[in-house]
Amino acid sequence: MRFLRFVFLYTLLYIGGMAHAFPADSVEVSLLTCSPGTEVYSLYGHTAIRVKSYTTGEDWVFNYGVFSFNRPNFIWRFTRGECDYQIGALPFAYFAEEYEGRGSAVYQQVLNLRASEKERLWTLLVENMRPENREYRYNFLYDNCTTRARDRIEEAVEGKIIYPEQDTVRTYREIIHQYTAQHPWAELGNDICLGAEADRPISVRDEMFAPFYLLRYANGAVIQGSDGNTRPLVLSQSKVVEGRDVEIQKEFPWSPALSVWILFFCVAGLTVVERWRQACFWGIDIFLMSLVGGIGLVVTFLFFFSVHPTVGSNWQIWVFNPIPLVAMPWVVWCAVKRRKTYYHPLNVSVLILFMFFSALIPQDFCVVVVPLALALLLRSCSYWISYRKKEK
Repeated sequence: MRFLRFVFLYTLLYIGGMAHAFPADSVEVSLLTCSPGTEVYSLYGHTAIRVKSYTTGEDWVFNYGVFSFNRPNFIWRFTRGECDYQIGALPFAYFAEEYEGRGSAVYQQVLNLRASEKERLWTLLVENMRPENREYRYNFLYDNCTTRARDRIEEAVEGKIIYPEQDTVRTYREIIHQYTAQHPWAELGNDICLGAEADRPISVRDEMFAPFYLLRYANGAVIQGSDGNTRPLVLSQSKVVEGRDVEIQKEFPWSPALSVWILFFCVAGLTVVERWRQACFWGIDIFLMSLVGGIGLVVTFLFFFSVHPTVGSNWQIWVFNPIPLVAMPWVVWCAVKRRKTYYHPLNVSVLILFMFFSALIPQDFCVVVVPLALALLLRSCSYWISYRKKEK
């Protein structure tokens, strides 16, 4: 429904002659920053541009974050990194109502633009609203609703915007963690998929993929003209929509780290009992290899076939790959028949190499990769030792 409303308003706006120019001296241009919501896609907040005319009474919000879950093959395209977003426009009153309804605060930074800069920004936004221009290939880190708003403002100013320096050097993953701190399972999903590129130090400009980082840097930014004179980018900041405390959606009561370490100790205990009783608890192998292999299918697909940023440098693929899933029937059959298989010594070698080289790889691995790798290692070592004893 939200997407249809955007499209409907866009049609009214465009057909109604949107390409007219506002009297620039009576126009106020603002950067809007919305606080995070509770849905996964809204955890990082949102950014939009507000253009308000005190002469005509028009008050529009331009939003580069319009998408629809109902578009054909949305999930497939999103997984492949081929998800298209578009710019939409709607009256500020509707925009404010939507965010007030979800409990998000909206902060407004009135921009210190000259009349000619406001006209140029309006022209750029109208041009983006044309049917042939309004859609773009969304990229979570490099080209999103926040970076698009920033880029249009930079294109409109006469001169260049100089942002304040970083107080500390951060990585993409560190910034993402700031927004997912209260959603550990969503954070785990990100950490499983993101690779080493998410852990490289990033610049001020890179940090502005996150809405509140753009808000912070905009407050300290200045516009430097061709004559060398500077003026502040932001004239004032205010809260135009009051937020409220929103109950965080309940997730699984145990954190991912606790859950997987409990799983590891359960596997370790059952393996000890298995060897002591000379039994075969092959159900452990089915569960463990299915879990790791299932995660591995996602990681491998993203690694080789997705154009999402950073996923192609994910060295967790050493552990999270489809091999356990493919090998599972053979491994379980050999366990039941008490037959030797070369899968276990090979698996031990790969996992030991991973643990050795993981200290040298510039990537922060997710909290579940070590206990799951240890559980796999323990199972393979147990079988391998058992075979060696029988051979002797």
